[in-house]
Amino acid sequence: MSSIASSVQSTAGSVSDERVLVLDFGAQYAQLIARRVREQSVYCELVRHDITPEQVKAHAPSGLILSGGPSSVYADGAPKCHPGIFDLGIPVLGICYGMQLACDALGGDVANAPAREFGRARCEVTSESDLFTGFPHETDVWMSHGDQVSQVSEEFIPLARTKTCPIAAVKHASRPVYGLQFHPEVTHTPQGSMLLRNFLMAVCGCSGSWHLGDFAKEAIDAIRQQVGDARVICGLSGGVDSSVTAALLYRAIGKQLSCILVNNGLLRKDEQAMVIAEFTDHFKADLHVVDGEARFLASLAGVTEPQEKRRRIGFEFIECFKAEAAKVEDARFLAQGTLYPDVIESGAAHDGPAATIKLHHNVGGLPEQLGFELIEPLRDLFKDEVRRLGLELGLPTDLVWRHPFPGPGLAVRCLGEVTRQRLDILREADAIVVDEIKAAGLYRKTSQAFAVLLPVQSVGVMGDARTYEDAIAIRCVDSDDFMTADWSRLPNELLAHMSTRIINEVKGVNRVCYDISSKPPATIEWE
Repeated sequence: MSSIASSVQSTAGSVSDERVLVLDFGAQYAQLIARRVREQSVYCELVRHDITPEQVKAHAPSGLILSGGPSSVYADGAPKCHPGIFDLGIPVLGICYGMQLACDALGGDVANAPAREFGRARCEVTSESDLFTGFPHETDVWMSHGDQVSQVSEEFIPLARTKTCPIAAVKHASRPVYGLQFHPEVTHTPQGSMLLRNFLMAVCGCSGSWHLGDFAKEAIDAIRQQVGDARVICGLSGGVDSSVTAALLYRAIGKQLSCILVNNGLLRKDEQAMVIAEFTDHFKADLHVVDGEARFLASLAGVTEPQEKRRRIGFEFIECFKAEAAKVEDARFLAQGTLYPDVIESGAAHDGPAATIKLHHNVGGLPEQLGFELIEPLRDLFKDEVRRLGLELGLPTDLVWRHPFPGPGLAVRCLGEVTRQRLDILREADAIVVDEIKAAGLYRKTSQAFAVLLPVQSVGVMGDARTYEDAIAIRCVDSDDFMTADWSRLPNELLAHMSTRIINEVKGVNRVCYDISSKPPATIEWE
C-alpha cells in the first residue's frame, strides 16, 4: 500500500471509527463486496486472506467479511484464514467460500455438492436473525458454488435454504459469526444490499458516517503532512483520474504542484488541446507538455502482442517523463491517479491470490526509476467514488463524467501494429462514436464508449467498386464499478447511424461491428 494511502487510513477519524475489512480469498467479486459496503457509508478495504489476529486488531475494524474464492476448503494448498480471527469477538460474515471456511473452522463439514448451483436460486428464510431483518420469506439469490456446507454442529443455527442447498445461511450460536452460501454483493441478489446493511448496522453496530468529503479532507491533510515544502509532480492525461488527483493535490499544496502531459501520439482526437484548455481553466499550477509521438511510434513499430505494447509504452513514458521531470527543481514526490481496479487487475493490491489480468504502466516502476516517493491518493477508490470526489472538489461536470481512457491510450484499441495512419483512422472513428452517443443523450447513461480498429480487412462495395479495407468495432458498456460490465443495448437506429458515418467519413473503413461481450468473460478494453 502506498504511503499516502496508509497515511490517510491511519489518521482518518471517521474512517477508522467504522471500518470493515474484506479478507480476499481470490474471488472475482471481492472488490465488489468492498464497494457495496462503502455504498452504506462504511469505509471498507481489502486485506490479505491470511492476515493475523494482531494485524486485524491494529486496524480496529467494526467487522470482517470473508470473500468467496475458486478453491475447495479441503483441497491441498487452499487459502485459509487464521483461526484466531474468530476469537477476537469481531463480527464475521463469510460469503460462499468464506462461509465454508468459517464453518470448517468452527465445527461444520464441507463437501462437494450433489448438485452445483450457478445462477439464480430461490432462497427460503427458515429462522429469524438480525441478518435477515426485513427480508421476505422467500427471495431470489445468486449462487456460484460447487461445494457447500453439508452439516453443522449444534453450535450453528441454519438460517436459510434453497432447493439444492439445505444450509444456505448460518449463524453461530455464541459468536458473532454468520455465513451465506450465496452472493449478496451482486445485483442478481435483489435483497443483497439490505442484507449487507443489516450486517453492518445491526450486527457490527456501524452508523454509516463515512463520506467522501471526509476522505478528501483527510487526504489533503495527509498530503500536506507528507509533502511539507517539497514539490510534487503529477502526470496529467486529461482523464477523470488524473484530473481529480491534480485537483486534490492543488487543494493541498497549491503552487508546489507541477504537472506533466506526455503526448505519446496515442491520445484521442484533439486531446492535447483540450487538456491544456481544461488545465488552464481549472488549475494554475506549472504545466509541462512533452511531444513524444515520434519516439513512441518508433518503439511500437512492428509490435502486435498486447503486453509487449504496454511494456514498451511504459518504458518510453518513463524515459519521457524522467527527462521532463529533471527540469522541475526541488521535486521529491510523484503523484499518480491509480484507482483500486487498476491495483487489483495489476495484481498489486495486497499480494493475495487474485490473478493479474493486465499490466498498467501507471502502477509501479516509475517512482523507482525517478527516485521519487509515490503519492496515490485515489488508490483505494472505485471509479464512481472518484467522480463523486471530483464534484466535491468543484471540478466541472463534463470533466468529471468523461468516459475512462486507458493508460496506454489508443495502442490497446488499435489491434495489430500501431502506426500513425492506423491511429488516425481509429481517432476519427472514435470521435464519431462519442459524438453520436452524446447527440443521443446517452453519454451519461453509458459508462464507456469507444471504437476499436481491428487487424482485419474485408471485401466491400463502395461506388460500384470493390474495396478491401479495415473493420471497426464499436464497444459500449454499462458498469457501476468497471470490475464487471455489460454491453449497452443501444438503439438500432443509433448503431446504424454510427456505422453510416464511420464508413462514409473515415477513409479506409468499409465495415463496422458492435461488440456484445460482457465482462467477465471479456474485458472492457480489447487488449
